[in-house]
Parts: sequence; structure tokens; C-alpha cells
Amino acid sequence: MHDHRRLGRELDLFDTDPLMGAGLPYWLPDGAIVRHTLEEYIRDAELRAGYRHVYSPVLGKRELYEISGHWDHYGDDMFPPMDVGAEQVLLRPSLCPHHALIYRSRTHSYRELPLRMAELGSMYRSELSGVLGGLTRVRAITLNDAHIFCTLEQAVQEARAALELIGRAYADLGIRASRYRLSLPGAGGKYVADPELWRRATALLREALDGSGIPYEAAEGEAAFYGPKIDVQITDPAGREATLSTVQIDFHQPERFDLHYIGPDGVKHRPVMVHRSIIGSVERAVAHLVEEHGGAFPPWLAPVQLAVLPVGEEQAGAAQALAGRARELGLRAETAGPEQGTLAARIRAARLVPYQAVIGGREAAAGLVAPRLRDGRRPDALPGAGLLRRIGDRVAARGPGLWDPS
Repeated sequence: MHDHRRLGRELDLFDTDPLMGAGLPYWLPDGAIVRHTLEEYIRDAELRAGYRHVYSPVLGKRELYEISGHWDHYGDDMFPPMDVGAEQVLLRPSLCPHHALIYRSRTHSYRELPLRMAELGSMYRSELSGVLGGLTRVRAITLNDAHIFCTLEQAVQEARAALELIGRAYADLGIRASRYRLSLPGAGGKYVADPELWRRATALLREALDGSGIPYEAAEGEAAFYGPKIDVQITDPAGREATLSTVQIDFHQPERFDLHYIGPDGVKHRPVMVHRSIIGSVERAVAHLVEEHGGAFPPWLAPVQLAVLPVGEEQAGAAQALAGRARELGLRAETAGPEQGTLAARIRAARLVPYQAVIGGREAAAGLVAPRLRDGRRPDALPGAGLLRRIGDRVAARGPGLWDPS
């Protein structure tokens, strides 16, 4: 059973320091590569799906969160206000109020809708020390967030499209959803008191799930304070379940922030706000990837994609040249020479690297390399340029596969 906290330290992905504080991990170089690659993948997927990216500040005036409802319904999970002159500002617990303000800052026509606004943004939750752990429960969160401002007629299709994006990302990442949950309000929760709002939003989410052919279970007490949501659940190797991705339909915040668009009739109409996150928080996504793959990440996501192993000092120059060409092609390659131990020891040390290229005297003389795959396969020797092309094609295609048979 893989524990991402142990593996994260063993593989030099992330760590913590008591002087930084509990729930505030820092990322080491290899972990930063995984995180950066994942973030770039998400940005690219969103751009292809018609999203436009924004940046918004991590601070907001207390009044902002009073309008959004976070202060009344979510205040226990927020950090205390900071006095700045005559104002109070807060570390944001969510990005949606900021995106609502960005939308409101310009006049919008129905012709612009759906308007898909995305951000990989930081937010902060005042989690209790007892629940903090590794990357799964942290106080500083980077959320893959987006908000789609659309007409009522567009809301179901936008929710379905978000579910498709989530499914595609899971396939590329080599992870799977354990179940889909329709999260509804429950007794005793701090929810917005508007029964009609809840009825309409729930009906639309059910329609999106049914239209996507996705089986799901309803769960009371798991909704956001402002509306129901679809939660995509994952299960770790220990059998613990967590939410990774979400899709929500929100009538509450467009009302609170007085959002509107100009319809074909020339008058103002209220948009619907669809919240969605493809991979949820980057921290939890990486934690799950570490545990799901045991550190053997899909080739496109691996911190080192190619380890070049010269058998002896005589092949060191050829190994360095191959690694250099790989880096010029955008691949992450390193060499491990005889000074790091026997060939067998170096092969074991690089066991999590998707591809190894062994260069001995025979290969060097023929201008070839002997590839070794992480899963134990050993394809025939081939020219270095051919190996780099094969690896580059697999990395560009993403997905968990190591080698195309052709």
C-alpha cells in the first residue's frame, strides 16, 4: 500500500517544516516538475475547451465574503480578518466571489455566453491541526477552478461538458473515479434558505448526470452552502474516499452580486453560474497520483522521463550527447554514469523512470542505444534519434501507456 506522505519524502517531491507551519508543505524540484506539468496540462485542456484564464488576488475585503455568503455560512473555516487601515481583509476561502466581480466589471451580451472563466488560484482554509496530513488536507490550496456564466438553457450542456473534461483528464492521468455523488443539503447545515433555488439546481444536475449516462448516488449533507453539486469521488489504496472533482450549478451568487447580461430583447437577464473543477486542488491531485502509481507516474508527468546509462566511462560522451538532444526536444533526461555504481545498481535506482537507455561498447560503435522500459520490457536496440522520437510521441499523446507497438 502506497502512502503519499512517505513516498513524497522518499522521492524528494515535497516536505514540511515546523517553521513554515502545519498544513503548509513546500515543493522540491521533482515535485515542482510534477505540479507544473499537471498545471500546464489543465490550462491546455481548458483553452481547447473554450476557457479564458484570469488571475485574481488571494485577499478580499470582508464585505466581499459577506455578500457572497461565505462569511455567514463558511466563516468557521476562514482565517481571521486582518485590519488594514480602516478596512478588514481576509485570505480568500474560495475563488468564486472574485470571478463574480470580474464578470460584473464588464457589460455582457447573450452573444458572449457561455463565458468560461478559469484560474489556477490560491485559497486558504483554516483547517484544524488534527485533520491536516501530507497534501490531502492543507491550509494553502491551489485550486483548478472555473466558473461558467451562461443562460439557463445552456447550463445542463455546460455541466455535461465539464463531466467530459473530468473523464478525459482521469484517463490521461491513469486514475479512475470510484463513484459519482449528487451532494444535497442535510439537516443542521448552514445552507442558503431558498427551497426553489435548491430544487431548480438539483433538477439541472440530475439532467446533466442522466444525459451523460453516469450512474450516481444522492448524499444528503454534502452540498455546498449555496447549492447542490456533483462530486467525483476517488478512493486511495487504503480504501479512504475523498472528493477530487466537482460540478455545481449556482443561482445564489449571480443574485447576490446582481450579475446580468443583455438578452436578445435588449433587457437585463440573470446568468446561471456553473462552478467546475477538473482535478480539484493540485495538492490532493498529486497526493492521489503518488499513491495510485506508487511514484511511477505516466511518462508525460514523470519528473525524469529518460535515464541514460553508459556502461563504462568510454560511453560517457555518447550518453551526455543523447541526454542533451533529449532536453533540446523538451524531454526531461538525466545521465547516471559508472561513478554512481554498477550498471545493475543504476538500473534499480532508476526503476521509476519510464525509459532507460543503456549504451555499451557495442551500442556506441553502432550508433545505437538499448532501451529498457519501466515495466521490464526491453525493445530491440535502435538509433538514439529513433528512441527519442518514440518517447516524444508517447509524451505528446499523454496517457499512461509506455510504448507503441509500431
